[in-house]
Formats: sequence, C-alpha cells, structure tokens
Amino acid sequence: MGLKAAAAAGLKADRLRFPSVAAVARSRMMRLWVLRVTTTVLLWTCLVQLTAVGETWGPRVLRGWPSCRMAPDARRLAVPGPVVDREAALLPKRIYRNNGYLMVSCNGGLNQMRAAICDMVAIARYLNVTVIVPELDKTSFWNDPSEFQDIFDIEHFITSLRSEVRVLRELPPRMKRRVELGMFHSMPPISWSDISYYHNQILPLVRKHKVLHLNRTDARLANNGLPLDIQKLRCRVNYGSLKFTSQIEELGRRVIRMLRKNGPFLVLHLRYEMDMLAFSGCTEGCTREEADELTRMRYAYPWWKEKVIDSYVKRKDGLCPLTPEEIALVLRALDIDRNMQIYIAAGEIYGGKRRMASLTSAYPNLVRKETLLEPSDLRFFQNHSSQMAALDYMVSLESDTFVPTYDGNMAKVVEGHRRFMGFKKTILLDRKLIVDLVDHYKSSSLPWDEFSKLIKSVHANRMGSSSRRMVIPDKPKEEDYFYANPQECLRDPDLVRAWHPEEFSLFYREGLWLESRKDGAAT
Repeated sequence: MGLKAAAAAGLKADRLRFPSVAAVARSRMMRLWVLRVTTTVLLWTCLVQLTAVGETWGPRVLRGWPSCRMAPDARRLAVPGPVVDREAALLPKRIYRNNGYLMVSCNGGLNQMRAAICDMVAIARYLNVTVIVPELDKTSFWNDPSEFQDIFDIEHFITSLRSEVRVLRELPPRMKRRVELGMFHSMPPISWSDISYYHNQILPLVRKHKVLHLNRTDARLANNGLPLDIQKLRCRVNYGSLKFTSQIEELGRRVIRMLRKNGPFLVLHLRYEMDMLAFSGCTEGCTREEADELTRMRYAYPWWKEKVIDSYVKRKDGLCPLTPEEIALVLRALDIDRNMQIYIAAGEIYGGKRRMASLTSAYPNLVRKETLLEPSDLRFFQNHSSQMAALDYMVSLESDTFVPTYDGNMAKVVEGHRRFMGFKKTILLDRKLIVDLVDHYKSSSLPWDEFSKLIKSVHANRMGSSSRRMVIPDKPKEEDYFYANPQECLRDPDLVRAWHPEEFSLFYREGLWLESRKDGAAT
C-alpha cells in the first residue's frame, strides 16, 4: 500500500511539472486572446485621439478626411479638376493641411449671392481652409427664407469640389462649441480685393481664431490681376458646381419645352420692378404718387445709401433701367418679329398693365412663368423670390436671344454664362444712347427710319460676342465685371459652336480649360 501511495504521489507531481498538451494549448489560446484584446483597445484609443486632433488640424481620419500631412505639391495651387457627375466615379479628395474654417453669409439677390459663393470657394481653396456651406440672405428686400439646399443641389456642390476644397454642411462639434461661446471672428472683407489681401490679412485671422465668419460677400474679389487658376476655379464653381435642385430644374425644363414647342423665343429681363426703381431713383413715366411711393421706400431701407437722386439726370446718363415703353421701341427698331415669343424674366412690373400696354401692343406673344404654368406648379415657390429667379435664370440661358434692360447682377451673370455656352446671342443695350434717341424720336425731331437705323448700327457689335474685359485700374466698379465676361474660361472664338449642358462635363474632363499650374496656395 505504501508503494502504491508513493507511486500515485510521484505521478501527480510529474503531471504538475509537465502539463498535458491540451493544457498547454489552452494556455497559449488565452495569452493570444489577451494580446488581441489589448492591441484592439490600444488601436481604438489611438484612432479616437487622432480624430479629436483632426478637428483642429483638419484631417478626417475616421470619416474619410484627407491626411493632415501636406502632400509634396500642397504648396502649389493645383489646377482645378473636372466637374464630376454623381454617376461618375468621384475624384479623390484633395490632401492639404487645414488652416481653419470659413463661414460665409451672402447678401443680396440670387445672382449676387451666386457670384459671391464662387468667390468664397476660390478664396477658401487658395487659403487651404474648410468652407462651410454658405448661408443665404434672408433679411434683404425680398425676405426670402430659402436655404442653400432649397435652391442648389447641396450634395453635388460638395462632391464636385472635393478635389479642390473641403466643404462641410456645418462646423464639426468642437468648432461649433467655439462659435457658440463667441470664440470666433466676424468681419466684412474689403471690396474688390486681390488675392494678396486674403493671404496677408485674412489667413492670419483664420489661423488665430480657427473660425472666421465673412458677413458680407458681394464683390469682395477683384475682377482682374488674379492668378489664372483662381479665375478658372471661379468659373468651375459657377458653371459646374452650382446646380439647381431637381425640383427647380424639372420645372425650368418644362417651361423651356413649352416655349420651344412654339418656335424660337426671346427672354426679356425687364428689370422694371419696385425695388429696382426705388433703389435707383428712376421714375420716368411714373405718376407723382408712384414717384413719392418709391422715394419713401428708398428712405425706408438704410442699406440703400444714396437717398437724394435726380431721376432726369440719372436717366440721361444711362443709369436707369429702360421702361417698358422704351424697350418696345428698341425691339421694333431692331426688327424683332412681332410674333416672336417673348418671355418676361422678372417679378411684378411696377405700374402693372398701364405700363405694359405699349409693349403688349407691339408684341402680343408676351408670356411669363405665371401664365405658362398652373398656380399649383408654383405654390412651393411663392414668397421665395430666389427660387423664382432660378427658374428665370434657366429659361434665360436656353433662350435664342437674351435682352436685359438693366445691367444688374442677373443680367451680368447670365451674359457671362451664355458666353461660356458658346457666345449665345445677348443684346447688350447702350442705355445712354437709347434714351437720347428715344427722346428725339418722341419729340418728332428724328424720323422712325433714322431712329431704327441708328439703333441697329450702335448694337451691331453688342451681341455678346468675344471681347476682352475693359480694365480700369483703381476703379473696379466701372470696369467690366468678371462674371459678365469670364474670358479666362472661354473657348477659342474661332472654334465656338452652340453647347449643350451635357458638354460641360466633357469640357472639364478633356482639360480644355487648363493651361498651367501656378504657385501660391497658402500653407
């Protein structure tokens, strides 16, 4: 018995000293599992820390953001890439170190804001900052509550620019908290500034405050003297990235089909609306009561700085919108067919039927979106002037002839867009000469045949053909507007033909608009 007990004890001791194969395997499995868990925890901890840092330095580690390390050519202002349709493969996001966040509050009507958005994107690209989807003006004369996404396709806007600049719908949470606590800087940039102003004055403010809010954006970038890549990016945003919502585009295409069904059509941008007349102080043809009403309105809006205006002098200087009576004479003098469809791209004409009588008599086929469409089609657009203006913009682009009666923002931006589409016919009226000729004709000192001959002669070379922008140093308001004639983005006029919208993407993809790369991107 003693021997058996001793043998059993020895066997037990051997088992303790030499574990079984199964025990060894279990031990190894346990150690491997612990190692994996520990590694996973460490990796997630690192990623979370990198994401937190990313809110300051810019890369979107967990959300597909570009790396915060600067690419070898990040100091260069890369040439804008092609506009990409949703169906096409997305271009890779541009890699750059984020210098901060740019918030933008646009002011003015649709086309003033449109040009401002193009400017702000180009500036953000140059400064290597992240731009937040711009806020539209809701406090102007029109009181339009529309948001960016109510007018433009926001997803297309963001994705089409991903190869150039990071665009976010809103600030990241950490930056948003800074804004809520007042830890940001807000200011209006100086009008007509060149790019050195933004590099030397604005970029340091972005770096210092992390979030910069530009609260006025109209005409804040110069027309001329900018790097070629900046000019081309302004065009890319305007003609490629600012696409209207599907609802606006579908309704706009329906109006165009209705017009096309009846043949060629002319779009008359008859800027004879109450706000324009009050702002400009132009009262030609108005009654005393109407003139007094317009004056009261001008004084009621503090941001309209010019209050005392001599309507007679201003009209004689060619600074007033043409009246419906004046434009009726001009169209007749230009031999526009009486049966031509004329689409009125405008809001409510001041003076109503009384002021439109002569134009309607001369051209009975006058139409508006309100007469072509059912009230139910426009119910969602009511009290949304910018969305209504977007419809007029679409129809204006596709017209056979575009005739603006005043050189406001819509007139200029549509003019430039039609140049980009192949120098489509745009009659640019010489208002100063026209009012002088009209006055002579109405006083019977100029016969009709001579009046018509002079009108045709003066406008023979004012049809939106290829030309160079007029540059006036130190007087940017008086020189030609970039968006009216974006010559840096136009094709060789000798090769020009009519374009279809589908060709825009091909134009960019073929690289026809690219000429060179230029240094200058902020680091």
